[in-house]
Amino acid sequence: MPTVAVRRAPGSPRLATAEVRRRADRMLAALGEAASDLSVLLVDDAEIERLNARHRRKRKPTDVLAFPMDDVATPPRGRARLLGDVVVSLDTAARHARERRHPLVVEVTHLLAHGLLHLLGWDHRTDEEEARMNEATADLVAAATHPQGPRHTPRRRLRDRA
Repeated sequence: MPTVAVRRAPGSPRLATAEVRRRADRMLAALGEAASDLSVLLVDDAEIERLNARHRRKRKPTDVLAFPMDDVATPPRGRARLLGDVVVSLDTAARHARERRHPLVVEVTHLLAHGLLHLLGWDHRTDEEEARMNEATADLVAAATHPQGPRHTPRRRLRDRA
C-alpha cells in the first residue's frame, strides 16, 4: 500500500488507522498519485507542539503539519514518488470536530487532504491561493468519502488548478 498510517497518541480520541489509510489512498488515486508513498502520523497535542516548535518555531499545538520528501517540481523517474509525511493532532482535530458538530473522521479527512496538498506544493499565502486550496481540499475529501461518486472528477480539476 502506498499509505502508511501510524498512531502515536496515547490518551487521545480513538480513530482507526485502517480507515485513515483507505481515505488517503483514495485521495492519492484521485490525484493520479496511486503509486506514490505517503506517511500519516496521528499524534497528540504534546507531540505536534514539539514538532511545530522544532520545524516552524511556533510553541503551540497545531492541527496538521506536512513534511515533503521528493521535490514536487521534478518527480523521480522509474521509481515510486515519496510524497512525505502528514502529521495530524487527534486532540486538536477532536476539538474542531466538536465545534463543527461532525465526527472525528470527517475532521481528520479534511486535515489529511489539506496536508497532502501542501506536500504537493500547494499553499495559501494569498486569498486567491486559499480559495483554490479550500476547493481542492473539498474535492479530495469528496474523493476520500465517495470514491465512485458522480459529483466531480478530482484528478482533472486538481491538476487544472495546480
